[in-house]
Amino acid sequence: MKISLEEINKSNYEQVCDLDVAEEQQAFVACNMWSLVESFYNDNHTCKAIYCNDQPVGFLMWVQETPTKVSIWRFMIDESHQNKGIGRVALSQAITLIKQTSELKFIEICYNPKNPVAKTFYSSFGFEEVGLDEDGEDMLAVIALF
Repeated sequence: MKISLEEINKSNYEQVCDLDVAEEQQAFVACNMWSLVESFYNDNHTCKAIYCNDQPVGFLMWVQETPTKVSIWRFMIDESHQNKGIGRVALSQAITLIKQTSELKFIEICYNPKNPVAKTFYSSFGFEEVGLDEDGEDMLAVIALF
């Protein structure tokens, strides 16, 4: 199984937009089409398609919010490709890419505090919870790189 992060372009954006999580997960993840539009009209957004054996199966988007902080805003694996280890490999690859950002001190991610699977998954990468976001809705977790 070959997992890779690929650029999103005119040859694959429709396939990426068609990816979806299971119905019970939809409240936790924004749709990929909205994320691509958001990234087009805002600076410092990086979008990647997650490929498994040359087929798009997921989506990642991160944002360099400050010179020292990158936040992972979107991460999803299509429902038909979940529970195969693809997300673990893809997030590891993304973190490696993000760490190449000069001056980087923090990688941040947020998730619904009612989603224990997300908490366990992200903590396995070294993300540590720091509290709820400014809206009091999502849990913020951070990897400190210093």
